[in-house]
Order: sequence, then C-alpha cells, then structure tokens
Amino acid sequence: MVEYRRSAHAVTDLKYHVIWVTKYRYKILRGDIAERARDLLRQICVAREVTIIRGAVSPDHIHMLVAAPPQLSPSKLVQFMKGRSSRLLQREFPALRKRYWGQHLWARGYYCASVGAVDEKTIREYIENQRWEEESDGFKITAPTEPFKPAREAGQLQAASAATRLSVDKESTAFRR
Repeated sequence: MVEYRRSAHAVTDLKYHVIWVTKYRYKILRGDIAERARDLLRQICVAREVTIIRGAVSPDHIHMLVAAPPQLSPSKLVQFMKGRSSRLLQREFPALRKRYWGQHLWARGYYCASVGAVDEKTIREYIENQRWEEESDGFKITAPTEPFKPAREAGQLQAASAATRLSVDKESTAFRR
C-alpha cells in the first residue's frame, strides 16, 4: 500500500534510489564505522523528514531507497547526507581523518533515480493517448483553441445579451416576462 505525504495543498509520493561511493572506492565501511554511518544517515533523514524505506551499507558504497518531502530536492538530500556523515565520521574515527586527509570521505558524484508507482512506458502511453490539437516536438496542447474569457467578461456579455432580448421583446407586440 502506498503511503502518501499530505500537506495543506498537496499530496505527494516522492521516492528516490540513491547510491554513492567512498573516495577511491576504499573498503572502509566495516564494523563500527559501518554501524556509525548507518546511525548518522538515520539521524540526518529524521531531521529532514525523510523516510528510509530500505538501505544498505556495503564496504565501499551506500544504497538507499528513501521517501522525501517535495521541498527537498534529491541533490540537496544527498548533499546533506554525504556532507554531515563525512564530517562526523572523520571526527569520530581518527583513522579516517588520516586516510582522507583532504576531508573528503565520499567520492564527488552520486546516482539518483526516482521511483514511482507508474513506470515510464505507462506514462508515455497515457500522454500519447490524450486528445491533441497540434504536434510540437512531443509537448502537445490538449486545451481547446478558443481563447480564455474571464468570468467577469462572460457575465457582462450575458447581461448585455439579456438586455438586448428584453428591448426586442418590448418592441414586439407580444410582451414576455
């Protein structure tokens, strides 16, 4: 069952599969360091209202499947997790500080993919089966071609047409109410 995040004006289900590796792919995430890394990542996620659905700490990389709030971009999420965990792990384990003397525990990049209830093929088919007015490089317009008329103008037009009908009715021999 999907658990949606609800706010005053939005309902969201944003899940990301995130992977990042240690610098030089050194296999340092073992024993106490691996346990502390896992605990730190849990704390960081709780502080940012991120739910960890699944996670794994391997000797040279981290895998996580997380559900994030809409105001937190994937890049910011990874920045928070990598930055804070690197600083705190190096502070608590002097051997890491010596090995990573430039204060960079993690490699520069990361992998992130969104995870959803509907796959890309289904979304493509849904979009292709919409009613189209014109073709424009895969980004089509489905709205009618008539220009938008604000409600105020529409109301004025209705009042004007009613007044015209009334004046015509008064001039005719048969008066209608």
